[in-house]
Amino acid sequence: MHFITGGAFNGKRAWVKENYGISGTWLSAYQDDQLLTDPNQIESNLLVLEGIEVWLKELTKSNDSYRCREIWNSIMNDWLFWEKSEFHRKLVVIGTDITKGIVPLEKENRLWRDITGWAYQDLAAIAARVDIIRYGLNQTT
Repeated sequence: MHFITGGAFNGKRAWVKENYGISGTWLSAYQDDQLLTDPNQIESNLLVLEGIEVWLKELTKSNDSYRCREIWNSIMNDWLFWEKSEFHRKLVVIGTDITKGIVPLEKENRLWRDITGWAYQDLAAIAARVDIIRYGLNQTT
């Protein structure tokens, strides 16, 4: 798994397209794509999940923080298993960093920010590679 994060409009999508091409399955929460939870629905060897913070926000609408994190990690573990089950498969996960700046006043937005931060920590821990994109330039960690 390759996890890519960075600020909004910092070139994450363009960087991924440049490094992975555009062939494969690209699911974008920004385009209102639904997050697939069944790996058997993917026929290509490349899966890009873009805008994961949007899918995480949806989880916070009906779940507490513990359950959100549990659901998200279960989904990511299924996708990681999908990736590892075939040699040529690649999972690329893109998320905008929303954890910096002023802490939101609204409880639901603070929950979303917290869940996103925890989810990104969890992704970074299981990813084979993590890149932070700033101004179109990557920093591999």
